[in-house]
Amino acid sequence: VARRLSLKKHPECHRMAGGVAIEHLAQTGNGEQLMFQLPMNQYRNCNFSFSGLLNLVNNAIAQKEKEEGVQEGEILSCVRDVAAAVQHAVAVHILQRTYRAMLFCTRNSILPSKHAALVVSGGVASNQYIRKGLQNLADANDFALLCPPPRLCTDNGVMIAWNGIERLRAGLGVLQSTDGIRYEPR
Repeated sequence: VARRLSLKKHPECHRMAGGVAIEHLAQTGNGEQLMFQLPMNQYRNCNFSFSGLLNLVNNAIAQKEKEEGVQEGEILSCVRDVAAAVQHAVAVHILQRTYRAMLFCTRNSILPSKHAALVVSGGVASNQYIRKGLQNLADANDFALLCPPPRLCTDNGVMIAWNGIERLRAGLGVLQSTDGIRYEPR
C-alpha cells in the first residue's frame, strides 16, 4: 500500500519503511473517510489473508486519483485518510482472527487456563495502533501480551533468531547434529 501510494515521495515519509510511513500518516488521518470490507469475512477460521484487502485498497486509490485528477505515482490529498483506513482494516482483521485463535485454544485446553500468553513479533508488532488493539484483546481475555521491543520488530531475521534463542534456552526442538538432514531449494 505504501508503494502504491508513493510514500517515498511524501516529504514526511521519504526515509521511512512502508509500514512505518502508513502508521505515521494514519495518526492524523480520518479512517472513516474510507471504509474497507474486511478480508475473509465469509470464513469462520483463524487464517489471515490481505490479498482481498489489497485489491480493494488499490481500486480505492485508483478511484481517488481519478477524482483528484492525479497521475499514479503522485501524492493524493487524502493520503492520510487512506493510511488510517488501511491500518484500521488490517488491525481489525488481525484482532478478529487472533481472537478466534485464542477462543479455539482456550476451549480445546491447548493453553493453560491460567497464565496464557499471546506472543506477537515481526513487523506487525512494531505498529503501535495494532499493538494497542492486541493489548486490549489480551487484557479482555486474561492473556499476557508478549512483544519484543519495537526496535527488534523490524526484521524477520531478528524475529527468527529470537525464537531460536528462546527454543535453545528451553531445549525445545534443537538439533545437536545436522547429519542426515537433506536440504532442497524451493
